[in-house]
Amino acid sequence: MKPIQVGLLGIGTVGSGVFNVLQRNQEEISRRAGCGIQITMVADLDVARAQSVVGEGVQVVSDARAIIANPDIDIVVELIGGYGIAKALVLEAIAAGKHVVTANKALLAVHGTEIFAAASAKGVMVAFEAAVAGGIPIIKALREGLTANRIQWLAGIINGTTNFILSEMRDKGLDFDVVLKEAQRLGYAEADPTFDIEGVDAAHKATLMSAIAFGIPVQFDKAYVEGITKLGAADIKYAEQLGYRIKLLGISKRTDKGIELRVHPALVPAKRLIANVEGAMNAVVVHGDAVGTTLYYGKGAGSEPTASAVIADLVDIARLHTADPHHRVPHLAFQSHTLDAAMDSLPVLPMSEVVTSYYLRLRVADQAGVLAKVTGILAGAGISIDAMLQREADEVGGEGSTQTDLIILTHDTREGTMNDAIAQMQQLPTVLASITRIRKEELN
Repeated sequence: MKPIQVGLLGIGTVGSGVFNVLQRNQEEISRRAGCGIQITMVADLDVARAQSVVGEGVQVVSDARAIIANPDIDIVVELIGGYGIAKALVLEAIAAGKHVVTANKALLAVHGTEIFAAASAKGVMVAFEAAVAGGIPIIKALREGLTANRIQWLAGIINGTTNFILSEMRDKGLDFDVVLKEAQRLGYAEADPTFDIEGVDAAHKATLMSAIAFGIPVQFDKAYVEGITKLGAADIKYAEQLGYRIKLLGISKRTDKGIELRVHPALVPAKRLIANVEGAMNAVVVHGDAVGTTLYYGKGAGSEPTASAVIADLVDIARLHTADPHHRVPHLAFQSHTLDAAMDSLPVLPMSEVVTSYYLRLRVADQAGVLAKVTGILAGAGISIDAMLQREADEVGGEGSTQTDLIILTHDTREGTMNDAIAQMQQLPTVLASITRIRKEELN
């Protein structure tokens, strides 16, 4: 069989990793694919640098559209990123009858429905294993390995930057701002880390996993997104004392009312495997009715881990590109005609309707009757207390302090109900600062 010819749009960190791994493991990859896979064209604005990476045997151009227009190119790999030119190029490649491989989670989370529809109409594949959790084959697990299961829920640490920051805060007892600067110095965080620390990157990935797990269209605009910028070292310390660790989780659950899709910090029991995922590593837990709970762990970013996922997609396309399009694995695991029906039967729930349990930290006046008023408000709202921790005033504010921290863990309650209770507690004159609320996920 003649080799599959690949055009690479962008040859930065991931692109160079794809080229190097493909060259290094060419024989192994060809045996698995049943044919050779060759990068024959690369588009990059810095032509000289790109040529130095790929050598003289590969044509380098500055215009990505030259790759799309080349009739010999079978697969276009998009590694540019973002929503703008990347979207235009992907749709143009599809219109030209090219298969597409992309690591662009932002593009697919926001415009995936349009892109997958275009690909289905043209009979080509869009593969995106590298878009979620780097080198971990979580997309393939959800689309194929767990296809017998009715997925109940999934939860993932799917942003290495925030997990590194939270690990450092816990290990060293430092506040967020201090650790963020260190993460930037070490290269774990971008100069503008907003997408990572505000949870947007994780929400892009959670949106894609949710669509595959539950057979719904990608609906990033309906995801609840909350980052880690408001977390303090005190909360991480108190969580530890209560037997929990705080992680930024991307969570999606099937409920009787619809699908939960949310990203936020959460207390996770320290005994759970995912609670012990440290540094810049990623992990995803998936619970299916037949298989039970499964865990997928590995590097979520980096040149060669991400290249591993890109090349796996290239091999899949090489194996399947001659097959009848109707008998390939659907882009979002479920046949496309079922997705529109799922919009009505499985709505994405607003955050106010989500049911979970909570960690609350209240800075209160150290005087009689405060605890009774707080617990009275919770009882009046029908919120049951699971555990409580009250610090000595001297521990919180130093000798002679007149204020203390009250930490409460609750049982499950509806988010809207908790919002109302927090608003009432915040009005108490003995509550001296904004109440900290962190959701708690048992993941059992």
